[in-house]
Amino acid sequence: MAAEITVMKFGGTSLEDLSAFDRVAQIVRSQDGPTKVVIASAMSGVTDALNASLQMAAAGRVLDALRSLDVHFERHLKVINDLDAVSQVTMQSLVHKSRCEIEKLLRPLVISRVPMLLIKDTIASFGERLAANLLTLLLKQRGLPATYVDARQCVVTNGEHGNAEPLIPETRRRTRAALWPLLEKKKLPILEGFVAATRTGVPTTLGRGSSNYTATLVGAALRARRVQIWTDVTGVLTADPRLVKTARTVPQLSYAEAGELASLGAKVLHPKMIQPLLPQKIFLQICNSRRPEESGTLVSDRRDELTEGVKVIAHKTQMTAIDIKSTPAFLANGFLQSIKRIFMRHQTDLYITGMSEGGVSLVCAYERGLSPIVQELERLGSVRIQKICALVSCIGEGLHRSGRYPRFLQLLKETAPTLEWQGTSDINLMSVMDSESVGSTVKRLHRALFEGKDDGNQIAASQA
Repeated sequence: MAAEITVMKFGGTSLEDLSAFDRVAQIVRSQDGPTKVVIASAMSGVTDALNASLQMAAAGRVLDALRSLDVHFERHLKVINDLDAVSQVTMQSLVHKSRCEIEKLLRPLVISRVPMLLIKDTIASFGERLAANLLTLLLKQRGLPATYVDARQCVVTNGEHGNAEPLIPETRRRTRAALWPLLEKKKLPILEGFVAATRTGVPTTLGRGSSNYTATLVGAALRARRVQIWTDVTGVLTADPRLVKTARTVPQLSYAEAGELASLGAKVLHPKMIQPLLPQKIFLQICNSRRPEESGTLVSDRRDELTEGVKVIAHKTQMTAIDIKSTPAFLANGFLQSIKRIFMRHQTDLYITGMSEGGVSLVCAYERGLSPIVQELERLGSVRIQKICALVSCIGEGLHRSGRYPRFLQLLKETAPTLEWQGTSDINLMSVMDSESVGSTVKRLHRALFEGKDDGNQIAASQA
């Protein structure tokens, strides 16, 4: 296709009620260019409710599980109150059918015979499927040529339930086959995020919070010009606004900066969503559906040397710090790769926070089931653990450039003198600290880097 394509993904808070759906309709209508694809998340709170219902049913409380979902089914029906009679009947029928299918899946006989992860993927998918169908009906009512497309026809994965890996060539082929004919006819495809299927049609999901990943996979398959993520904040912020009330929007990020933030669990970024954008240099825009007039954040391959320096202070709590010491011979022969393979086998993310001649320091999510990982690590060397700590990272291009790095490091040490800072890539400086100190530390760093007369970006510019 020659036309420029925009993929627009709307998160759960952008689809929480009738007012939110109406805002989405206005945003879609107002976007320049006729060639658009929309990705829908579940309405806010629905995925959690679906997962909780499965837990209730597994404990023998099937009726309670179904009743707990009724309020969310009713939320979908409230959105269609002002639609035409045909649309209302269509949605009512879909909600009824979904409830019946969920009831069958929650029966004790099914739970006892079908793999739990398969049931969980199937039940969790109903949130996105209902929201995408509902949005299609509403957009049609608002005069847009919307048509529903089942994402399971497009996104093909392996059989790893709960966190499936896309099969990129097959996903590309099926997405183009399903969507290009519709776009050529000037239709507006609406499909779910999060949900997928194997080659043989077995339901899977891409993991929690993965609708953004769906958007970039679809964007890459269609050779889109841009992917837009519509959420409830104006772009990526300089710090977590729950900690720092003065946090402000970062206008521009490089792919590398966004990827680093995504790996640290930034709210609006999924860890895997950047990679599909890179080969074709597809723009990523983070926008606020409640304030669509605000610019948000643009992520691209462009590096703005005038604003190189700390762009974002990211943090993660409930972490475990692990120091591993070993022999020089082992360290020189695949030590780090051996550590990474252990964490991959246990499907646990890790963050390298320091390396020395004697070993490696890292952090991972604090889990009570770390014992098997620790046992394997002890075969590599001596292991020391600090539980329930926090990781703070200052992220930005140019942090380690000659002439700039010493000034940044000095500022960080002046602001938080008790912390040790390590650079594990060209765009970050990390430190591990006590979880109770993270709030005050992030606030102090934000004041020093972004709110003072001598903020981080001004420092960077003065050293250029």
